[in-house]
Amino acid sequence: MAHELIMLIAQYGLLVVFFNVLVEQAGAPLPAVPTLVVAGALSAGDRLPLAGVLLAALLACLLSDTAWYLAGRRFGAGVMRTLCRISLSPDSCVKQSELRFQRWRGRMLLVAKFVPGLSTVAPPLVGAMGLRAGAFLLLDGVGSLLWAGLAVGLGYAFSAQVDRVLAAIEQAGTVALEALFALLLLYIAAKWWQRHRLLAALRMARISVDELNEAIAAGQNPVVVDVRSSASRLLDGRVIPGALLADLEGVHTALADVPRDRELVIYCSCPNEVSAAKAAQLLMSLGYRRVRPLQGGLDAWDAAGYTLERLSGSPPGAARREPRPAPSLRV
Repeated sequence: MAHELIMLIAQYGLLVVFFNVLVEQAGAPLPAVPTLVVAGALSAGDRLPLAGVLLAALLACLLSDTAWYLAGRRFGAGVMRTLCRISLSPDSCVKQSELRFQRWRGRMLLVAKFVPGLSTVAPPLVGAMGLRAGAFLLLDGVGSLLWAGLAVGLGYAFSAQVDRVLAAIEQAGTVALEALFALLLLYIAAKWWQRHRLLAALRMARISVDELNEAIAAGQNPVVVDVRSSASRLLDGRVIPGALLADLEGVHTALADVPRDRELVIYCSCPNEVSAAKAAQLLMSLGYRRVRPLQGGLDAWDAAGYTLERLSGSPPGAARREPRPAPSLRV
């Protein structure tokens, strides 16, 4: 089987490179770097055209990334939430990308493919943030070429060593491929278990949007805190009226003057209220006794029809829903 796979790359190398890169960039856990390295080694032996390999990888990247970019332009925050829901690292898949966007803006595309988890998230994020199509194609094309060129170049430069590895795999036969496949499955299982443990650790009592609205209407005036990052609020400008804006790292500072016995409601827009639950854990460790994440987060509040405000500067792809009458929220 190993021999057939190697022959397949040698015979249909450009198609194999194209589809492997296309599928990986679409978000599937099917690494393309090994294929690019092998293709580079085959190019050194004149069994594949070097320029053709690079062009196939570049086209695959641009096709997949442009589809994600257009989805981000069209659906804004919605496509980012979908990516986070299916991610094996729901606590960081979009948050880390937002932090990098704050620092690098569109230039993050130059390094996105070198950072695990960022490659798929970056195109829809910059699309939702309103990066111009021309700038996207230029930056993404350069970044894709750098990424593919490095992998192919390594295979080309170390073709003799790659040939020895391929020969060893060929001699090992099916066992070697089964071992590689088993390692891939173990990686996916480990990431799933990490996700499961995170969500289990963050289980705590939530407050429903109806309970929060009733508390506000009754004049209890809980302190409502939005713990999304500033980039996330730029991406999705909806906020619960009167909410304090504080990212996860600075929430304790924002609440420094709030009495420890005051009721706090923390919300975010991430799956399973991960950021809100983390903030609640942090605040409880600092002595706040009445802290609960908002069940369903900002989306649940919006879906229930309660009042929303919009921050200025929201990009075109952000959700648009006008505020609806409901009791005003005072902090």
